[in-house]
Amino acid sequence: MKKYLYIALGSLTFGLGTVGIFLPFLPTTVFYLLTGFFWVHSSDRLHQQFVESEKYKQYIEEPLVKKNITNPGMVRMFAMLLFVFAIPFALTDSALLRILLIIVYLAHLIGLTWHLRFRK
Repeated sequence: MKKYLYIALGSLTFGLGTVGIFLPFLPTTVFYLLTGFFWVHSSDRLHQQFVESEKYKQYIEEPLVKKNITNPGMVRMFAMLLFVFAIPFALTDSALLRILLIIVYLAHLIGLTWHLRFRK
């Protein structure tokens, strides 16, 4: 039963990740990471097909595993993060929440840059 639930959840996250390639507000990388998690725990065949796919190599392996991300890729990633953080920023009237969103965004900016560029 658990195996079939993981297969279904992996299929759902794979579909959302693939749609995220075309829609900027859906995070492709996050959904593909979840797909890998669900399929590694459910089906060796599905997981193997997934990690050998071109999209996995483009969105997970190159930028996150090999840390081989281009400058335009970094800019695109941070632009998407900014878009995602701008939605709650625009919808709230709370100054404290807005300050917190700015701090979390800057922490992402610094942390991801350090992790992807300078950490061996």
